[in-house]
Amino acid sequence: MGKKRIMKKSGGSDVSGTSRALNRIPKRKLASGRLNIMATFNNTIVTLTDPKGNTVMAASSGALGFKGSRKSTPFAAAKVGEIIGEKAQQMGMKDAEVIIRGAGPGRESALRAFTGKGIGIARISDETPIPHNGPKPKKPRRV
Repeated sequence: MGKKRIMKKSGGSDVSGTSRALNRIPKRKLASGRLNIMATFNNTIVTLTDPKGNTVMAASSGALGFKGSRKSTPFAAAKVGEIIGEKAQQMGMKDAEVIIRGAGPGRESALRAFTGKGIGIARISDETPIPHNGPKPKKPRRV
């Protein structure tokens, strides 16, 4: 009738991608930088840049191994924030400006997890894109 799958139970709630995400750490040192948090309803993407805006590293809940609706949870966003925080700490970062975009559930938890790694926050700004008037409405239907 087919092969039977054997599922192994893991001990903790650790996601498989976290250890792999910490493997590559940039060799350059940064004292300060910018943290961009893009929290959509489907995913949370966190990007760490230098003060000029050049990307140093990025992580997302999808890249950590979360799938489907679990990607958009605050727990997944916290894991992403922890990963970026650990990498930034190993690079020697002391403080960061935070720019938050989007209205997803992971906006606050990603920031809390990042600050939990001992990196100071110089400034927090919310730059969620807001439509001024929206798109042009459809033409009326002709019958």
